Amino acid sequence: MSSRAHLSNGGVDFIAEVVDGALVVRYWGKKIGSQIAQYSFERSIPNSDFDSIQNPGVLREHSRGWMGYPTLSGHRSGKAWSSHFEVTEFKSGKDFLLVKFVDPAISLELELNLKIDSSGVIRLNYSLLNKGDEYALNELVYWLPLSDKARESLDFAGRWSNERNPQRRGIDVGRWVRESFEGRSGHNFTIGEIALTKETNFATGEAWSIALAWSGDVRYCIEKNYEGAQSIGASEILAPGEIILAKGESYKAPELIAVYSESGLDGLANRYHQHLRARPHHPKKMRPVTLNMWEAIYFDHSEERVRKLVDVAARVGVERVVLDDGWFGKRRNDRLGLGDWQVSEEVWPNGLRPISDYVASKGMEFGLWFEGEMLNADSDVYRNHPEWILSEQGRTPPTWRHQLVINLANPDAFKYVLDSISKVISEANVRYIKWDHNRVLVDAGYLGKAAIHKQTLSIYKLFKELKGRHPGLEIESCSSGGGRIDFGVVDYVDRFWVSDNNDALARQQIQRWTMQFMPPELLGTHIGPTPGHQTGRALSLSFRAATALFGHAGIEWDITQVDETELNLLKSWIEYYKVKRSLIHSGRVVRVDYPDENHYLHGVVGEAESLFAYVQLQPIKTSHAPNLRFSGLNREKRYRVTTVEPAGQVGMMLIQPPKWLKDGVEATGAALIEIGLPAPILQPAQALLIEIKAI
Repeated sequence: MSSRAHLSNGGVDFIAEVVDGALVVRYWGKKIGSQIAQYSFERSIPNSDFDSIQNPGVLREHSRGWMGYPTLSGHRSGKAWSSHFEVTEFKSGKDFLLVKFVDPAISLELELNLKIDSSGVIRLNYSLLNKGDEYALNELVYWLPLSDKARESLDFAGRWSNERNPQRRGIDVGRWVRESFEGRSGHNFTIGEIALTKETNFATGEAWSIALAWSGDVRYCIEKNYEGAQSIGASEILAPGEIILAKGESYKAPELIAVYSESGLDGLANRYHQHLRARPHHPKKMRPVTLNMWEAIYFDHSEERVRKLVDVAARVGVERVVLDDGWFGKRRNDRLGLGDWQVSEEVWPNGLRPISDYVASKGMEFGLWFEGEMLNADSDVYRNHPEWILSEQGRTPPTWRHQLVINLANPDAFKYVLDSISKVISEANVRYIKWDHNRVLVDAGYLGKAAIHKQTLSIYKLFKELKGRHPGLEIESCSSGGGRIDFGVVDYVDRFWVSDNNDALARQQIQRWTMQFMPPELLGTHIGPTPGHQTGRALSLSFRAATALFGHAGIEWDITQVDETELNLLKSWIEYYKVKRSLIHSGRVVRVDYPDENHYLHGVVGEAESLFAYVQLQPIKTSHAPNLRFSGLNREKRYRVTTVEPAGQVGMMLIQPPKWLKDGVEATGAALIEIGLPAPILQPAQALLIEIKAI
């Protein structure tokens, strides 16, 4: 059996070897070539320490001298608590590694499967098999070593309508932990954890990142021990007794995705994006312009009113219309009717098929809102089946947004949700569903045991079943906005609602950092009304439109109240999006390290053309902003640079703009990268769109 594996793909190397029966990961990072067969990784033995070099390996076992956080934690009635696995099988190739571990003393077997794709992205999976009496699993953690070049960490914090706020700090001795206990990934969820050098920015420097493919409770860690060894880890958080393995049962941990970049945070994002775009089930058709009706009508439904919205939507070029909350049962407000998935005879006396057919007659798709994981106490389904909620010992959990959680692990409840929703989809010819998840899970029990793990698997199963019954159906993951954006649910949905906050100024940061992990075509980005419903802030149409352009664009606005001038501008912007969406949804995302923090300069770069936005967030101290230097271009090519205003004139504060702004300019990529162009002086909350085409 070979004792060393050297995986290499996509410019990334991964080296692991068996030492004294343990699997030790020696290297994960930039490609270094194959001539290291005799390379020694062993370190010194310090004073007042173990008398020989210990190699606890990726399983970080106490029995092998590891004194940090372990990989495996569990027991059998207080026994079998300490493991000492031995590698019994070791297979590897250029892009894969398979390792099997056995500890006969505690009757456990562990299998590790690792693959690295052409984008340099690693997918890692653990499977734990119990071959003895019942085994209570506390935790199974993925750990990967970090280079000692990594000096800082980056993750994200947030709340409803303010997701993805970056947090960057030094890596010191100890363990930094980010956890989500919401039963969903959550608004305060970081999507992934990043380690980086002090110098790393968007364009340059090294970064290491992991993301767990899971939508339930998650823990991310970065640890530096007393020896100075650094590691990065992630795991599903299991409640006490949630996973108890009978003899012959296995626990398959959610997959870990591990990404390395030598070209900064943009390089990291690009690898994530390439990996997702390579999936066979990644959305292939052009991302349709979507009108969602929530902020247009809220609960005030009527066929007449919706038809008026549909008429205007068709006129301006919308391709998909989504009817939001309020179409079912007695759902006239958010306190009643949730869970009764039958079309309301009160507000839709003829059912939904007439409005669906009307939408189709205008050349658009019809979409519909559901929140199938929740119910109101004031609902027929709860009155008939109070036993269907997630709860513990007869307690009723505290409500959140007046909601309780329906237990999808209960076969009868699952069947009700699947069948009733499926019936509505069939009868109304629904092509798209917006699936909401508006509350956290607390005291989430089933049959006396914690049930978040089962609930998470059940929603994956439900999405899979719905798509199986309705080929071509697309699903949007919405959880009060960005409360469920993760690498678990991404394989079951086609779009994420990034945030309930449609304020374009707030959206600039939210979208900027969500794209650190997810590509633009998966991110719903809408033009909201002004003043914004979340902030009360008035913003120009041109700025709202430029912000919504860089994603899966749409509208969340009562456009029946918009005047002719703005309707024409809205139509112009939609036409522009349709021309540019193939570039936006396939190009490389670039976020320029612009010298002034009151601006963003960002865009997407393709082979023949690129599109950038120069964004003025706040006023600056000086009269002139730094030059616009465009990253990601080919230094040898020659380009023509022009500006466009598809949704109205951009507000400026100047007597005379730079000459290139009016006439355009031709320059080499090298000149645009190193010298750049003089920046115009924009008003706050304005964005200038800049096209760069190879000539």
